[in-house]
Amino acid sequence: MIPAIIIAGTHSGCGKTTIAGALMSALVNRGLTVQPFKVGPDFIDPTHHTAICGRGSRNLDPYMMGEDGVIATFARASAGADIAVIEGVMGLFDGLEGEDTGSTAHVAKILGCPVILVVDAKGASRSVNAMVKGFATFDPEVTLGGVIFNRVGSPRHGEMISASLVKPAFGCVPWERERSIESRHLGLQMAHESSAIEEFRDILEDNCDIDAILAIGASRVSGRRPAAESGSVGDSISIGVAYDAAFNFYYADNFERLRRQGAELVFFSPLTDRLPEVDALYFGGGYPELHTAELEQAPCRDAVTRAADAGMPIYAECGGLTYLTESIEMDGTRTRMCGVIPAETVKMGRFQALGYVDARCTAHDCLFPAGTTYRGHEFHYTRLNVAPDVRYALELERGSGIEDGKDGIHLNNVLAGYTHAYFTDRQASGLVETIRRVHRA
Repeated sequence: MIPAIIIAGTHSGCGKTTIAGALMSALVNRGLTVQPFKVGPDFIDPTHHTAICGRGSRNLDPYMMGEDGVIATFARASAGADIAVIEGVMGLFDGLEGEDTGSTAHVAKILGCPVILVVDAKGASRSVNAMVKGFATFDPEVTLGGVIFNRVGSPRHGEMISASLVKPAFGCVPWERERSIESRHLGLQMAHESSAIEEFRDILEDNCDIDAILAIGASRVSGRRPAAESGSVGDSISIGVAYDAAFNFYYADNFERLRRQGAELVFFSPLTDRLPEVDALYFGGGYPELHTAELEQAPCRDAVTRAADAGMPIYAECGGLTYLTESIEMDGTRTRMCGVIPAETVKMGRFQALGYVDARCTAHDCLFPAGTTYRGHEFHYTRLNVAPDVRYALELERGSGIEDGKDGIHLNNVLAGYTHAYFTDRQASGLVETIRRVHRA
């Protein structure tokens, strides 16, 4: 059992992403092998973790994965690491529908991890300790090991805070307004676009007690052991996975499940590469709307259309869905896309859906077996103008989907929807078996 620390926040925007990333960088700088994690369904923060630690960051989401899934992913990903650093989501106790489920606190209890709370001290002094006391006592099952005060205005400000501490303070981090990461419509910039978090390492080192933080991580209590995960042996098949600046929102566990079912994953860039010789295609989410001109001119676009017409299995989510439509309209400019899905994409000025999804496959001629249920997440600023005769494969008990709780447009061997799915073993197995069946035909 390796040491582990959860960096939680009092609320979104308190600075926990910067603090967590800077801590990861500081520990790597000490020669430690750090395994990063992110609580919740977010795709963007893990890119920063991965770039800093040199190990793929994993999502820990009890709602999508279940508690056993959280334990299994944590154990599998942490193998060979010296310490795990887990960045929380929103405020420490913020879960689904105002409950504990899916919260950072929920993950802390599942894994037996101590929590370090990031508190935004801007505009307050003694009062922040009253806040800390409330967080420390709200749920006795959560171990609050200490606090990092962020956006502290001056040494004198830090002294005023320290005069009435209720939990150990590992540091008072000064306000560095110019070192923030820029945001856009789906969240922070990706790791390849900003190095601000890693550059914050020296500030954290100068103002925090890293040795004390390491000692807190070593106080982790033992949690449950992971259950065995299923695999499969069958004909070898290959899946081309779109991965570049336009398509990069994927859950790493999905890749592992596909590989366990016997799939070889071939990564390629629809922006620059020709379509690889594969048995199926997987287009994840991302930012195709920021790269429409390049996608329109790239050789992949027409090749994807031909592959779909020829019956190749194609699975697409969110940004991948919009790439498969006839066009993307953004700021009054319409750009041609693949034309596989009979719909037009329009980029809107505000988000169109945000939250968890509970999906069930109702189609009998789909990439997933009929009756397959799974969970996922949706967050997008686009909407589709769809043809009146489109067929939907997914009914959502929770979530908006493409329209009226329906998602997953399917035709031929294509399935494309807004849901970012967290694959179950049955779902991955069904997808791979469908690809095998089409390949044999």
